[in-house]
Formats: sequence, structure tokens, C-alpha cells
Amino acid sequence: QVQLVESGGGLVEAGGSLRISCAASGRPFSSLAMGWFRQAPGKEREFVSAVTWSGGRTYYADSVKGRFTISRDNANNMVYLQMNSLKPEDTAVYYCAAAQIPRSFSASILYYSTQDKDYDYWGQGTQVTVSS
Repeated sequence: QVQLVESGGGLVEAGGSLRISCAASGRPFSSLAMGWFRQAPGKEREFVSAVTWSGGRTYYADSVKGRFTISRDNANNMVYLQMNSLKPEDTAVYYCAAAQIPRSFSASILYYSTQDKDYDYWGQGTQVTVSS
């Protein structure tokens, strides 16, 4: 029902910056909470960041807090992850994810999740490699 396509990944030196993007289609973007996850080879997928449907509230894993910024442009069905001060530990495939807001969640404007099980749609991923 929802298709997500990431772009913008690449190779960057430690300390550098990169912005990755996610384009969504298939249903109203404003009905989705959005998140970014990442997975390195041999490791489990981990939460990176999330944003509520309104874009009014954002959340970050401790490992990226202060360095990464998530944002969304509902008019264009886009979500972004601005990554600054990149470290080699940030090297991973980054996945865009979308979560349908549960009907049981009354305050939909506040909905978000740090758990991958709560997300309904996933992009194909974009590789981010940070060299030391």
C-alpha cells in the first residue's frame, strides 16, 4: 500500500555530513509516522530516529542524538535524515520506515515508535559508509 524509496547514501569521511531522503507514495503521507533505522552486516537493525506525522516532535537514539536531525515535508511526501559529524560506527544500510498510526491511539499527532515491529512499511535501504 505504501512504497518508500530512499536515496542520498554514499561514502563520506569521518566528521563529514550527509543527507538521506525518503520518498513515500501510496497513501496519505500525513497519516504515517516516519522513522529511520539502520543495520550493519552481522548486526541487528537498530532504531535511529523518528518523527510524528505533523513533524512537531522528533526522537533520536542516544548514539546519534545531537548529530542527526530528522525532518519531513508532508506537502511533498518526503522525510529526511541530516547526518552531521559522522563516525565510522554510523556505517550501515539506512532504512526508511512508515508506521500507520493505530486507531486506538487517540493523540495521533503525538504518535511515534522506536520499535521496528511497529512499522508497517519499509524502503529498500541506502548504504552509508563513513571512512576513518
